[in-house]
Amino acid sequence: MKNFKTFAIALFVAVASVSVNAQTKKIDVKASTIKWVGKKVTGEHSGTVNFKDGAVVFKGKKLTGGSFTVDMTSLTATDLTGEYQTKLNGHLKADDFFGTDKYPTAKLVFKTIGAKSTDVYTVTADLTIKGITKPVTFDITVSGNTATSAFKIDRTKYDIKYGSGSFFEGLGDKTINDEFEVAVSIKF
Repeated sequence: MKNFKTFAIALFVAVASVSVNAQTKKIDVKASTIKWVGKKVTGEHSGTVNFKDGAVVFKGKKLTGGSFTVDMTSLTATDLTGEYQTKLNGHLKADDFFGTDKYPTAKLVFKTIGAKSTDVYTVTADLTIKGITKPVTFDITVSGNTATSAFKIDRTKYDIKYGSGSFFEGLGDKTINDEFEVAVSIKF
C-alpha cells in the first residue's frame, strides 16, 4: 500500500509538471498566410509573402511566446499579372524596398504578451527587416490551432524610404504611404 501511495504521488507530480511546462508548436508554413497591402495616393497594391518557419509557445491554453521567420524572396503582388506584376515584384525586392538579395528573411520574435480578453492577446515583438530591429505591438487572436492578427508596419523605420512623403518633397500623386498593412493567419 505504501508503494502504491508513493507511485500515485509521483504520477500526480509528473502530470502536474507536464501541464505547467511550455509547449512549443511549430507552424504549418504551407497553411499559414501573410497578406500585405501597400497604399499610395493613387491606389494600392496587395500581395503575399510566405513563412519560412516559426513556432508558437503555450502554457496550457495560454499563449506565452512566438518566433517566426519570413521568406522575403517569396514576396509577390497578387493584384497584378504579367509584365506589371514582374516589374512591381522586382522593385519590391530591390534595394529601394526590401533588398531581398542581401536580406532574404525577416524575423518576428514575441517579447511581451498580455491577455486582453478571452483568446485575445496584446503582443509586443521585435521585428527585423533589412537587418534593422524595431518593436511592433499588435493584438493576436488564438482559436483552436489558428492564430490571426492584422496590423500596420511603418516601413521607414526599416530604412525603406522610397516614395515616402515624410522624406521627400514634391512627390505629388507618386507618394507612397509609410505604413503597410499585414493580415496574418498562422496554423499550428
